[in-house]
Amino acid sequence: MHPAGSVILFTVASGLGFGLLTWLGLGLPDVRGWAAFFYYALAFALAVGGLLASTFHLGNPQRFLRAFSQWRSSWLSREGCLAVACLLVMGLFALGAVFYDATWQPLGYIGAALSVLTVFATSMIYAQLKTVPRWNHWSTPVLFLALSLGGGGLLAGQVGPAIGLLALAGVMQLFAWLSGDGRFQERGTDIGTATGLGVRGVVRAFEPPHTGNNYLLKEMVHQVGRKHAVKLRLIAFALMIAAPLVLVMISSGALMICLAVICHALGTFAQRWLFFAEAEHVVGLYYGKR
Repeated sequence: MHPAGSVILFTVASGLGFGLLTWLGLGLPDVRGWAAFFYYALAFALAVGGLLASTFHLGNPQRFLRAFSQWRSSWLSREGCLAVACLLVMGLFALGAVFYDATWQPLGYIGAALSVLTVFATSMIYAQLKTVPRWNHWSTPVLFLALSLGGGGLLAGQVGPAIGLLALAGVMQLFAWLSGDGRFQERGTDIGTATGLGVRGVVRAFEPPHTGNNYLLKEMVHQVGRKHAVKLRLIAFALMIAAPLVLVMISSGALMICLAVICHALGTFAQRWLFFAEAEHVVGLYYGKR
């Protein structure tokens, strides 16, 4: 699928933002006053900034409020509702920490739970799609959550848990790549099943459905060379997982944590670009793109 910059920014920034809010809601670190202000300002800037970036990918951004009305059936709508609820709850919790030197529990625990559910809902937007076999797997939400909480843990200075979560994310990422490469073929989807004509024999396209470009080709079909994909995977894994782990294991000082966060964020951008670029939608079968 086409790796849109706005969606990549949305998933990376909001993942880090809600991951940090999770740790802050749990009281890790237990900050008050100006220290709390900077932590919460960073978390809200990432979370809200990511959510705002996602609206640029909408066909009619001015109608974004309609996305909240379909929560019964749409993970996108559920994500929006959960995000707003989380920001409201954590806003009140931050108010107590910054201005009243108080920890208003259980607001923080509720906000932490809502943060995790928001990231889970984001992941399910993609994991629910049977038309994209690479995404349609339990590893997708696990990877999203591990990266969010691991990156948020780095931002919160929770080095021990962050190491464990990033290691888990690394294992899940390798598994997602290796198992995802053959998942389209394993599902047995081809142009015969896509058209429903497979029962009549071998189906092949006589000519493309369109003579020119269209929305489906622009959004749903993207081809990345295998050689380039391997290079990007190595870069993504090295920056997203390996470099942060090495840096925080050398030292848990502020400088090393900052460098680890920068490496992790850059690597996650590369990983998320591949997440979309390597995802094959079944609609590509109609255009001979498989």
